[in-house]
Amino acid sequence: MSESSDAGDPTWSFATLAAHAGEGLEPGEWQPTSTPIYNATGFAMPSFDALDEVFAGTRPGFYYTRDGNPTVRAFEVAVAALEGAPLAGAFSSGMAAIHAAILAAGLQPGDTILATRDCYGLTRVLLTTHFAELGIRTAFVDMTDLPAVERGLADRPGALYLETISNPLVKVFDLPALVRMARAAGARTLVDNTFASPYLLRPLEHGADLVVHSATKYLGGHGDVTGGTVAAGDAATGRRLHHLAKLLGAVLGPNEAWLCHRGLKTLPLRMARQCENALEVARWLEAHPAIARVYYPGLRSHPQHVLAKRLLGAHYGAIVAFDLRDACREAVRAFMDVLRLIVPAPTLGDLRTLTLYPAQASHRGLTPEQRGEVGIGDGLIRLSIGIEEPADLVADLDQALSGGG
Repeated sequence: MSESSDAGDPTWSFATLAAHAGEGLEPGEWQPTSTPIYNATGFAMPSFDALDEVFAGTRPGFYYTRDGNPTVRAFEVAVAALEGAPLAGAFSSGMAAIHAAILAAGLQPGDTILATRDCYGLTRVLLTTHFAELGIRTAFVDMTDLPAVERGLADRPGALYLETISNPLVKVFDLPALVRMARAAGARTLVDNTFASPYLLRPLEHGADLVVHSATKYLGGHGDVTGGTVAAGDAATGRRLHHLAKLLGAVLGPNEAWLCHRGLKTLPLRMARQCENALEVARWLEAHPAIARVYYPGLRSHPQHVLAKRLLGAHYGAIVAFDLRDACREAVRAFMDVLRLIVPAPTLGDLRTLTLYPAQASHRGLTPEQRGEVGIGDGLIRLSIGIEEPADLVADLDQALSGGG
């Protein structure tokens, strides 16, 4: 578990923190320029008493990798620095991180979670099955409708759960307003910040209590590692996260932590390029006659464009979704099967541009009626824009929309 004192100079810019945070934690006169991979199950101490002090937490050190590992700790420190958190914990996947964050919020049987209707499909399944079986009910609401949220909060839920940018319709929610409303109702705010990353938005600065990432996506950024993180707004909750990781065994391995930390160092470079590419692709799609609608916060046509500009600044994320005018599964199949550069894959945040059919993949666990309620139609396609030359992406989209000719 990371301590903010190891996170670097708080006056550094985001890009400088990304490059340096979590490094230089090794004791001794010499320092490796990159934290090594500590593939060790256990760690020895110089004496019985020293080991006892490490177990007690009165002496810094490591004793068993499930409880802490130097490579994992370096990554946790870096995430804490970039999210502006006193503590951050690393987990084996994004879903493990979501699970731990909800448990760390202190919800009990009989409590309610008020969740955004526009959330990742498997998150919704987790809430409506596993947590329902534990006696924790979930109510879903359109969080772009603040009066509806206020009515939901009148029932005094234990937590408000949302995504900074929704999956897959890339809605942007008024995070500061939602946090204020939740706090007034006595609810803790849990935010999945995967789509935005701390490069675009740091929810803790707006009063959120817990911030979740699928590190598989933009934090790792290279499509070669699975992981998750949770940044806590206070140290006590952060320590509870670490304890939960130990009990659940949902810890990130040192090899995966090293890959995530390596990717994190280039986050600002990658995200800047990906956001610029996404805006160019979205503008091109919006003008194409085969496209019925484009979902991207950087477009003036997006319902939350003004809000997105205020919250996210000069960039709007790298996820673009669109509806084919011929809105059916067969039209989607014809489009995706002839792509040459863009890769059909059920993930996002990679260096390469990826595409996904939500009804088939990310939201497969929802019934057609539930997908319709959220606004996921049969012709909806999601793009995760990479770092390629945008003209090449546009050319591939153009030939695919023309039937591969």
